[in-house]
Amino acid sequence: MNKLAHTLFFAALGATLAGCGSPQEPAEAPRPALVIEVKADPDANRVVYSGEVRARHEADLAFRIAGKLTARQVEVGSLVKAGDVLARIDPADSALNAEAARSQLAASSTEYTYASAELDRYRTLLEKKFISQAVYDSKLNAFKAAQAKHNQAQAQAALAGNQAGYAVLRADQAGVITAVNADPGQVVAAGQAVMKLARLDEKEVVIAVPESRLAELRAAQDASVRLWAAPEKIYRGRIREIAPTADTATRTFAVKVSMLDADPKVRLGMTANVLLGGAATPSLLLPLSALTQQDGKPSVWVLEGADNKVVARAVQIGAYHENGVSVLSGLKPGERIVAAGVHKLLPGQIVRPLTYTAWTPQP
Repeated sequence: MNKLAHTLFFAALGATLAGCGSPQEPAEAPRPALVIEVKADPDANRVVYSGEVRARHEADLAFRIAGKLTARQVEVGSLVKAGDVLARIDPADSALNAEAARSQLAASSTEYTYASAELDRYRTLLEKKFISQAVYDSKLNAFKAAQAKHNQAQAQAALAGNQAGYAVLRADQAGVITAVNADPGQVVAAGQAVMKLARLDEKEVVIAVPESRLAELRAAQDASVRLWAAPEKIYRGRIREIAPTADTATRTFAVKVSMLDADPKVRLGMTANVLLGGAATPSLLLPLSALTQQDGKPSVWVLEGADNKVVARAVQIGAYHENGVSVLSGLKPGERIVAAGVHKLLPGQIVRPLTYTAWTPQP
């Protein structure tokens, strides 16, 4: 009986020890990774400059006479046509000057008429030998003086009339008001800029270029313009002007690039990129965070298979840009690569792809 009890005891102890064995470790979960799809970028090897859209023709508008601004008909951004009234100043002084000039003209006209009649009478008397030549010459001089005063009064009256018209500021061409420098109630001097008018028929992009790139810029055959707000469309451009001197503060040269096919979507003040040259060979643009090194060579982690296994692949690096680096060989468009956290991956590791939406290959 004791032997049977011992047997049962050891059997139960063995079963207990067998149940306490270590369980199997669970499989490691795939590591999440930011993944992008490789796309060909035609602008990867092009030189890109950022600039601002401006009007080629822009002028300051001012009154030709001094006065107190009484009305302003436009605001910044107003579209105007040639002849539209933009602002007015108090016309009282100019009206008084015009009235005084007209009165002076009337007085000189009377004197001129009287001197002309006197000259005719004395010419008749001279022909009949009733007066001497000296008396006639004095009347002739008086006539010429009256005639000169009359001509002067006519010019003064015309000038005063023009100045009365200068109390109204009109647009001399169609465009948009880009700046306003005076408000009603302000006294402005003659020639003081009251507002700025920009024409909309010709637009250009102004960029700043360092002196080391001027030779390359002058040799550029083509230029393209891309708006930051609408990167899907490319506009044709032409380098119109390169500043002869550098800016004293930035030591860069201002370059103006005309937009040859600008449409209404191009607004003044927009940010635009000017692209010069073309890519000699097809290339891809990747974020710098996607690069790693394997055996001392630049590489990227490529996702292969349906299980998203990563494999290191060597690539040939091209030029570095502000928003990434161009890859000349080693990758094909459509392949998926890991874009961040590449230093934590191992060959053959399975990852869980997360779309990397914060990066775009457009310059």
